[in-house]
Amino acid sequence: MSRLIVGPFNRVEGDLEVHLDIADGVVKSAQVNSTMYRGFEQILLNKPALDALIYVPRICGICSVSQSVAASRALADAMGVIPPHNGLLVTNLMLATENLADHLTHFYLFFMPDFARDHYAGHAWHAVVRERFAAQQGQHARLALAARQRWFTLLGTLGGKWPHTQSVLPGGSSRAIEAAERIRLLGRIREFRAFLEQTLFAAPLEAIAAIDSEAELQAWHAAAASDDGDLRLFLTLAWQTGLDAMGPGPGLYMANGSYPGANGDTLFARGLWDATGAAGSAALHTLDPATITEDATHTWLSDAGGARHPAVGMTLPDIDKPAAYTWNKAPRLAGRVLETGALARQVVDGHPLIRDAVQRCGGTVYTRVLARLLELALVVPAMENWLKALRPDEPCFVPATLPDDAVGVGLTEAARGSLGHWVTIRNGKLANYQIVAPTSWNFSPRDAGGVPGALESALVGAAAPAGEDTPVAVQHIVRSFDPCMVCTVH
Repeated sequence: MSRLIVGPFNRVEGDLEVHLDIADGVVKSAQVNSTMYRGFEQILLNKPALDALIYVPRICGICSVSQSVAASRALADAMGVIPPHNGLLVTNLMLATENLADHLTHFYLFFMPDFARDHYAGHAWHAVVRERFAAQQGQHARLALAARQRWFTLLGTLGGKWPHTQSVLPGGSSRAIEAAERIRLLGRIREFRAFLEQTLFAAPLEAIAAIDSEAELQAWHAAAASDDGDLRLFLTLAWQTGLDAMGPGPGLYMANGSYPGANGDTLFARGLWDATGAAGSAALHTLDPATITEDATHTWLSDAGGARHPAVGMTLPDIDKPAAYTWNKAPRLAGRVLETGALARQVVDGHPLIRDAVQRCGGTVYTRVLARLLELALVVPAMENWLKALRPDEPCFVPATLPDDAVGVGLTEAARGSLGHWVTIRNGKLANYQIVAPTSWNFSPRDAGGVPGALESALVGAAAPAGEDTPVAVQHIVRSFDPCMVCTVH
């Protein structure tokens, strides 16, 4: 048995280190180390409660709207306020803009460049992959960067700025959208749609969203050249390189529900999809956030009192704890390890293609990336509809009074998965503030029972040939979860 330390990873938000135990060219066990401590949960203590809206977006520069939305919902819960119709729609548009930008960035700049490496030089598709996705040089990567830059101008209009947008409030949005602005926003969304339909999918978004099985996906793939559009090229290399068997997840998927409407409905459902039973017995269950705990046994944080619900959570550094190896706590749902992200959202929501793919091969590198690409096709049309549904003569915000003493919880979905904020207010100030981010779930360490987190178990069985300092299979698996380590060590 040999030990390999991989990290820091390039093309990852924040610092990540993975310790691998390897035998016979295969990973036998893994420990995932979030290497830095930032302390936002301590910084927030004793601050005026509404100051959370200023501090929290600064946890991360790439998913700051997600943090804003979770914070505003936690405070709205504490205040007992419900945003108006327009406020919900504008917030949905801001969150969707950020989430879809993350999906685009992940595919073109983080994930696909690995296939341009010399490791894959023997494949027929390697030359076109290098041409399109080589780091800092790929033609389609450059097109995606330009599309992303133009896409983010949406947030200048919707929220005033990005990152660290501060217009998302408990009572809605402080930035009302005028009728003329709505037309310009719709034009920008349709420009982004054109990039997706011409470059990524080589097909209308609605046609991609309507694919309802892997058999239909394979038929669609076979109907044109294997590199006609970047989705076809991804499918070509995914099926040839075994991405559908790489990085298996725990089989339990959680989603908080995404993009609420005025009637209490959501674009993507909230729930828990459990595929851990006998074959064919997967089922959808109600999600109970009361069963969430955070275990700090192997974290450089105090674990006094054992695993705690975030509402009574504690973040207190203990850097000399002998069994610790990371700054990330180990979130569990009723004591169980789960996976969150676009794959979880789509399997919980019941998209037939993703359900069919997961039934065949489970949560893998292939299904995680496929679900993110599918969300681009699903959410852009929804954004067009939200813009059309705005009522320019109605408010985007309603005022409310913050109680001196209250508790609240705010749940949302960031690009990488389920995000939750729990707040306790005493005498108008923050007595406790706890955050459980998507990467906290997916990159969690072992818990008190020694059970590894989702990535730690997904890495077991990955190929790690002698001479590879950073095994390519490990890179693919890590990137399929798309870690945001700065959110994890908030």
